[in-house]
Amino acid sequence: MPKRTRIINDPSELVPLLQTFRSKEHKKVYNALTDDWKTTSELKEDMGFEVAPSIEILKKCGLVESQWHMPEPGQTPEKEYRSSYSKAQANFQCSLDDLSEILMLTFAPYEEIEGLVRELETLVIDGNHSMSSLTRALNKSALHVRSLAQRSNIISVMGQRLKVNENHK
Repeated sequence: MPKRTRIINDPSELVPLLQTFRSKEHKKVYNALTDDWKTTSELKEDMGFEVAPSIEILKKCGLVESQWHMPEPGQTPEKEYRSSYSKAQANFQCSLDDLSEILMLTFAPYEEIEGLVRELETLVIDGNHSMSSLTRALNKSALHVRSLAQRSNIISVMGQRLKVNENHK
């Protein structure tokens, strides 16, 4: 298992990390990937449930790496995954109000924040990628917008910009 440390510089990066480890399924998939490289089909067989959502959230918070698995001749190559970090270090400072907002957005049922997430996704898909213009359009703080983006499956935070994920274009 890699002994690398995931450094968290932005408090909004806590959103997918906390979501990952509050789910028994995601945690189980993460644990299975700490020992060896595994394909999604191997994981699904071992776990007994669909692992694609777990892989997606682990990728979103940067906890897994992937490579192509070279199968027997005549078979189709498949991606395999393993966990890339075994430790985390938080390196940020924020107000308790901001921290409480992050925690509320992290643990709120998706249905409660779906409207805001969909509005943000629509703005980004329509070409509004700048954090400053998104904060004005949504009338929310940059931290709130980044935290909402962390709850989305189709957009990613890239510094002061948001982008549509490659597999959702």
